[in-house]
Amino acid sequence: MPSIDSTTASRVAFTRRLAVACLVGLIALGLAWELWLAPLREGGSWWALKVLPLTLPLAGLLKNRMYTYRWLSLLVWLYFTEGVVRATSGESALSTALAAGQTLLCLLLFVACALHVRIRLRAAGPEAVAADVAAANEAAERAAGQP
Repeated sequence: MPSIDSTTASRVAFTRRLAVACLVGLIALGLAWELWLAPLREGGSWWALKVLPLTLPLAGLLKNRMYTYRWLSLLVWLYFTEGVVRATSGESALSTALAAGQTLLCLLLFVACALHVRIRLRAAGPEAVAADVAAANEAAERAAGQP
């Protein structure tokens, strides 16, 4: 296993911290938005439950699991889409600002996850990348029901 230099280690740590911070920010923003700041209905909204799926990857990010970074980079696009739609839908100024904040957090989270995976795979070397591709192909074949 190749040794990781200090520059690579610091980049991995930075992208990890950025991803965790953005994810926690999305959770806090979603709860505050739908419960207190600008809920769809007075007194809070059941839309606050939309943050529950965001709590699932938090443990994986804190444990630094590569697979979590990958699927979170796909999940975040649902929240990005919601942010863009609500930012352009003509709601209140506060709601529009919150939606813009959600959109920005989603973009930062995606970039952090993508960079984290890329940096770790480059540091792991070509053998690890080949093993990763082989494992992904095997999983896809199992999912498709092929022997």
